[in-house]
Parts: sequence; structure tokens; C-alpha cells
Amino acid sequence: MNKISLTALAREQLAGAGRAASGRSAQTVYGGHEHVLRQTLIALVAGQKLDEHKSPGEATVHVLHGRVRLIAGHDSWEGSTGDLIIVPDSRHSLEAVEGSTILLTVAKSASPQTSS
Repeated sequence: MNKISLTALAREQLAGAGRAASGRSAQTVYGGHEHVLRQTLIALVAGQKLDEHKSPGEATVHVLHGRVRLIAGHDSWEGSTGDLIIVPDSRHSLEAVEGSTILLTVAKSASPQTSS
């Protein structure tokens, strides 16, 4: 069993985002290509965003610190520390209203099976 302090990791990633030219930093906490479930801690300085994209599967955004806005078409949702936002199954973007850290959890959709 592994234990990870999300509080400490969020602090480290937010500091890293502050030093990065892109204004963001991320680290996969669990999962990856060989797993269905993937959890990534993402830090964004105020005003930075993740450009519009399609989610590879069901996803949630847990706001660990700060305030973010998730935008999908004409709809938007704001989340602050402690909030959980269900990511819609449509193209969307995420912007940091203030310096923020989030835990993005994605359950990737299964790849279509190919027949032999």
C-alpha cells in the first residue's frame, strides 16, 4: 500500500507552476497507460488554463486549493476548495480563477476491440 500526501504534493506543484514559464505543473498520482483509472494532480497559477479538449473517459475535478472554472460550450461551473466538479462528456476547458491545485480523476474508456 502506498500513501501520498495530496496537501504536500499540491504545495510542491503550485510552487513548480509558479516557476514554470507555462504557469502550470502536473504529476500523475496513480495510474497511467496500463490502468483504467488515472489520477493527476494539476497546479495552475491564476489566469492559466487547460485549453479545450475532450476527456478520454468519465472524469471529475476535485479542487484541493483555490478556485477554478470549467467551461463546456455555453455552460460553466466554478469550484473552490473542497468542491467536486463532474466533467461533462463534451469538449471543455479549465481555467484558474486564482492559484489552484486540482486532483483530476479519469476512468478511461476501453479501446475498441479489434477482431483477428
